[in-house]
Amino acid sequence: MIQFVKQHKWLSFAFALAFVITLVFLIRLTASVVYWSDPRHVDQTIAGWMTPRYVSRSWSVPPEVIAEALDLERSGVMGRTTLDRIAAQKNLSFEALVKDLNSAIGTFRGSLDE
Repeated sequence: MIQFVKQHKWLSFAFALAFVITLVFLIRLTASVVYWSDPRHVDQTIAGWMTPRYVSRSWSVPPEVIAEALDLERSGVMGRTTLDRIAAQKNLSFEALVKDLNSAIGTFRGSLDE
């Protein structure tokens, strides 16, 4: 084994790097599964610190539904901006923003029941 590593340094390095990257993704996947499996994170009351992405995951609604309700472009920024900031940028009260979100979530979930 050691002789193989000495003879094939680049191959060994590439394998080790691939192993570490795989391990990182496995840890992230495990953490995500554990977090979202907890019932406390499902259908959580919408709060200002949440991001549209968080609301989408908590309420099991496609991100497009949340983006449309908030009148946002679906981009990388959507997942990082808090609802408080979005309300301030749109000159809306937070309560009005939550009302729009709840309406969109209810409409989406109602369409699933049909």
